[in-house]
Amino acid sequence: MNKVIIIGAGIAGLATAIRLRNKGYNVEVFEANSYTGGKISSFNISQYRFDAGPSLFTLPHLVDELFTLCNENPRNYFNYKQKDIHCNYFWNDGKTLSAFSDKKKYLKEIKDQLDVDPDTVEKYLIKSKKKFDLTKEIFLEKSLHKYKTYFNKNVIKSILSIYNLDLFTSLNRVNEKELNEQHLVQLYNRYATYNGSSPYETPGIMTLIQHLESHYGTWIPDGGMVNIAKSITSLLLNNGVKIHLNEKVDEIILDNNMSNGIRVNGKIYNADYIISNMDIYYTYNFLLKNYNIPNNLEDIERSSSAIIFYWGIKKLFKQLELHNIFFSSNYRSEFEAIFQNGSLYNDPTIYINVTSKDIPNDAPEGSENWFVMVNAPSDSDHNWDLIVQDLRKNIIHKLNKMLGVNLEDLIEVEKIYTPKTIEHTTHSYLGSLYGTSSNSRLSAFLRHPNFHKKVKNLYFCGGSVHPGGGIPLCLMSAKIVSDQFSKVNNE
Repeated sequence: MNKVIIIGAGIAGLATAIRLRNKGYNVEVFEANSYTGGKISSFNISQYRFDAGPSLFTLPHLVDELFTLCNENPRNYFNYKQKDIHCNYFWNDGKTLSAFSDKKKYLKEIKDQLDVDPDTVEKYLIKSKKKFDLTKEIFLEKSLHKYKTYFNKNVIKSILSIYNLDLFTSLNRVNEKELNEQHLVQLYNRYATYNGSSPYETPGIMTLIQHLESHYGTWIPDGGMVNIAKSITSLLLNNGVKIHLNEKVDEIILDNNMSNGIRVNGKIYNADYIISNMDIYYTYNFLLKNYNIPNNLEDIERSSSAIIFYWGIKKLFKQLELHNIFFSSNYRSEFEAIFQNGSLYNDPTIYINVTSKDIPNDAPEGSENWFVMVNAPSDSDHNWDLIVQDLRKNIIHKLNKMLGVNLEDLIEVEKIYTPKTIEHTTHSYLGSLYGTSSNSRLSAFLRHPNFHKKVKNLYFCGGSVHPGGGIPLCLMSAKIVSDQFSKVNNE
């Protein structure tokens, strides 16, 4: 039969479905929500449209590849444009910087605004690229948990270069040593948040994260981030993949340590292979009745979460771009609050995403749609109502000062997500955005593998397993899983 059932229609589940359909498997996807995409979703409030989840789009070729695998032109489904500015940065001392996609303009901007020698930054970028090139095969493109991964010349080369990867020092220490300018150090420290970690704890190898942005660029999809999921869903349907919406899976059916189906509302659906795109913690706790969650997975530190304010703003701000960062005055204290104290710092770093800069219909004329996010600890019985109340005041006070406005008078519509909201809407354990944190040099190896070591024909994809969270890594997890399947003729 060569049938595959995928639990969850997040971006990794969708990508895995099209890859396996392309290999000849009959594929069905079961999704508890009324829509596909998982965290990639959107909503409207009055005349404002908001992307609810991920707002950064990099490595668009990973999406295009799904269409070309099916001999389809991606442009018939999905279009996007590259941004000239990756992000605008703002500091409390009045310093500002635009991260241009053009390297020469970017290096000149750093020299003009921060008085940093361009050669210093260029050397940093080159070293980050070398780290990426050395490690992408072992950490991003293959399973860390298969012995055969380690027996090829590229992996051996990476292992022999281990002392050049900065695994034994923190990202912050690497940045301080190589950049030696406080604003620039903070700018590059922020990339730890791309996998929900602290720059003061995550290893220095994470300088490679910024390479994905600086080298491959940042992009904006036509119609917003939600069109990534919508376009892949259309591709699936056009290629014969059946998608069951509003169908919550209750159990993975096992027989003699082999998965052979699922149970949904009392009905059994049989399959040769099961792939869970559900958060790995919930997969064990709710779907695998006879298996306890591995101790290392249950005890390991969760990634950061977020509090998000979705604001319709009755004003245009020329100083803002698609992506904007307003930095904390004390970054170390901010991350200590999140990871050591399970709290929020009183002067948090604020990220603002404004898609109406590029998609005018996302807000009424003369207005903007603000996605305002602050990093937060994962949920642990916090009083989020009280925290949000104080945080909202702090954010407005900070932005009023830095932008020279009275923001309270400009907020026309509002919706708020807390870690508890995120857990409820996306089934992410404790609301953590990236599963487990990367606050350890062994964190990559502690992530759950893309297969079950004891249950045959059971696989896992998505942000809570190898290689990690975020759209690019979720797409890579789909490829890692599908590469473990041989091509069949099942027509």
